[in-house]
Amino acid sequence: MGHMSESPQVLWSRPENERAGTPLLVMFHGYGADEADLFGLAAQLPAEFTVASVGARLQAGPGRAWFPLDSDLSYSVDSVTEAAAGLEAWLDAVRAGHSSVSLLGFSQGMCMATTLLRHRPADYAAVVGLSGFVVEADGDPFFDDAATAAAKPEIFWGRDQADPVVPAAAVEYTNTWLRAHSQLTKVLYTGMWHGINAQEMAHVGEFLQYKVLK
Repeated sequence: MGHMSESPQVLWSRPENERAGTPLLVMFHGYGADEADLFGLAAQLPAEFTVASVGARLQAGPGRAWFPLDSDLSYSVDSVTEAAAGLEAWLDAVRAGHSSVSLLGFSQGMCMATTLLRHRPADYAAVVGLSGFVVEADGDPFFDDAATAAAKPEIFWGRDQADPVVPAAAVEYTNTWLRAHSQLTKVLYTGMWHGINAQEMAHVGEFLQYKVLK
């Protein structure tokens, strides 16, 4: 577990001396991408936020992955919680400088964002999940779903019903889990496939404006 202490690769939207007291939005990219992948979206979000786009550790094709995925998108819960614990250590080192912490994850990054939330739901102001899914915890104690359900965190979930990547069973589980454990804002988009479009980013900006900055 020694590698947990390494800091991840992070792209920041502001220099360090301008971050104090700002709300922090942490971005987690999808499988096979890297920290640069979502960073361009920061400019489309409310200017009050400091955005930190974090890179995963594992090599995956041309990019990186948060945890290994099989071709059918199956995974081990242990690999998910190990990745989340490493991210949490980094978050704990930076969160004190910010007024709140929100999380945004695309695809596999949504697994990371929601896993962090389920471990310590009181730590986060809101979570944005884009074209992704929620991990089936199988009773793993890392996931405090009882506390999450009690906290009813604000979650935005955007996707396209024609998304060819996320399996139907994962979508179904995610839908059920989010409805039971969160204040869910769910929006469906057409023609977006497994991606992000301008309309969705406008909705994400409004969601963060109302749920975090209000």
